[in-house]
Amino acid sequence: MSFKASILTLYPDMFPGHLGQALAGRALERGDWSLEAVQIRDFAEDKHRSVDDTPSGGGAGMVLKPDVLARAIDSIADDARPRLLMSPRGRPLTQQRVRELADGEGVVIVCGRFEGVDQRVIDARQLEEVSIGDYILSGGEPAALTLLDAVVRILPGVMGNQLSGVHESFEGGLLEHPHYTRPQVFEGRDIPEILTSGNHAAIEKWRQAEAVKLTKERRPDLLAASKSQPVTK
Repeated sequence: MSFKASILTLYPDMFPGHLGQALAGRALERGDWSLEAVQIRDFAEDKHRSVDDTPSGGGAGMVLKPDVLARAIDSIADDARPRLLMSPRGRPLTQQRVRELADGEGVVIVCGRFEGVDQRVIDARQLEEVSIGDYILSGGEPAALTLLDAVVRILPGVMGNQLSGVHESFEGGLLEHPHYTRPQVFEGRDIPEILTSGNHAAIEKWRQAEAVKLTKERRPDLLAASKSQPVTK
């Protein structure tokens, strides 16, 4: 089964972007996943092909019109794929959610622009608002590419070594441990001796300890979250 991504955007030429390169690009060529970019403006019905209007109640900026966006969404096959709206007010994207999406048939992603999207179409079309961080972008397209990058890379067959997608930051609730490679000495700095010892159990223990240390220093919230999770047996 091929993973299908449908993107609703005012700038379809932004896709596939970097996802047409490297591993994701080769997987796209093989048909491991597919991408269609739908131009929202094609569903405007006035002579000016208007997609936005002034916000009700006043205020700066413009708002994407619900009728136009609804027609664009409805043009896509009615299937079980989740409908996502890239939005700074959405739930933060996590690796767990990425894996849930990768296990499904695909996604429909709406890329917002201007001040936002009329709430009525969000509610009527059951759009799941998703955020990639606490900052504002010029539109949802870069966020959609980021989400797809995270999902596509862990689809079956995309990465040469599937373990690469398991031993990474956030997969086990921790940041990833430090990495080293040859030369043995770089500008007076040695590779930690334990990593060249051949003792795989000791190496794994060291890596786990370093992951905990880094997480405690940089993302203590992740440690707190992992401790709050119920223990299953």
